Amino acid sequence: MSLNVLVTAVSRRVGLVQAFRQALDGLRLRGTVVGTDVNALSPAVHFCDRAYEVPLSGDAGYLDTILGLCQRERIRLVVPTIDEELPLFGAAAGRFAARGIRVAVSPEITSHLCNDKYETCCWLRASGVAAAESFLPEELPAHPRLPLFVKPRGGRGSIGAFRASTADELAFFSRYVPDPVVQEYLDGPEFTIDMLCDFDGRPLSIVPRQRVVIRAGVIDRGRTVHDAALIDLGLACARVFRFHGPVNVQCRVVNGCPTVFEINPRFSGGIPLTIAAGADFPRMLLELTLGRHVDPSVGRFRHDLWMTNYESSLFVNATHVNRLRPAGEARPAAIEAVA
Repeated sequence: MSLNVLVTAVSRRVGLVQAFRQALDGLRLRGTVVGTDVNALSPAVHFCDRAYEVPLSGDAGYLDTILGLCQRERIRLVVPTIDEELPLFGAAAGRFAARGIRVAVSPEITSHLCNDKYETCCWLRASGVAAAESFLPEELPAHPRLPLFVKPRGGRGSIGAFRASTADELAFFSRYVPDPVVQEYLDGPEFTIDMLCDFDGRPLSIVPRQRVVIRAGVIDRGRTVHDAALIDLGLACARVFRFHGPVNVQCRVVNGCPTVFEINPRFSGGIPLTIAAGADFPRMLLELTLGRHVDPSVGRFRHDLWMTNYESSLFVNATHVNRLRPAGEARPAAIEAVA
């Protein structure tokens, strides 16, 4: 049996590409892992079986390019990875399904709401789920309780996020940060709750991870934590929003209460730790794509498994640097790297 997977914007997601390759091998499926990117020097490009250059997700022809690539490569599962493209794929999931292609993406409305950190927390709080109290600048009370946290409503990777400890700082950052949201400052250990839902929105697996050291918004060192309150928080979020495929819930534990500050309905940067702990999200997605039943395994993973990242380099011959072909060209051979 054959099953080809396409992972978009592979960039530095080497671990995710390798996990899908291992999942295919583990299920004894013939198949390829195809990647897309805009830069031939993105490291994960060189770990894909084949890789293609595509337009940016904001390009008017982006989805048509991906769909054409899927048909040419006989793709059966598409895995979007960046926030900006999630609503696009959510809206177009039916177009792909009509051609026998599953897209591991939540509905369009879910992605729109989760891409907006203000709306995310407002929806959760209105549903009785613990989430950071959030304000637009014009909604702030005359004398807000400081410190507060100012960040872009649609940002990612902690870019443009600032603690405001004084009224002057709050006023400055509210002007400096584009389209800002102001949130209560959550002072406590930070966790990511990795969750995988089936295509009916049912949670299949939930793995909380403590983000012990964070670098450039991505976990650098962390550990899995079997905590009932964190698992329950993930389940509560899945009752508020309809998720399909991977999602990660970001929260901090304040006075023993886990409190959400954002949700990303996609694979997290720390997903290799979750997979290593026994929650093989890529394998489950492949099984779902094949139409197989996958039993929920919420809370079943290895507790207190640590991950510590390190830098590694890939050396590529100059003749292979430009092997990232435009998606409209004929199918290329696999990209090769220097051993």
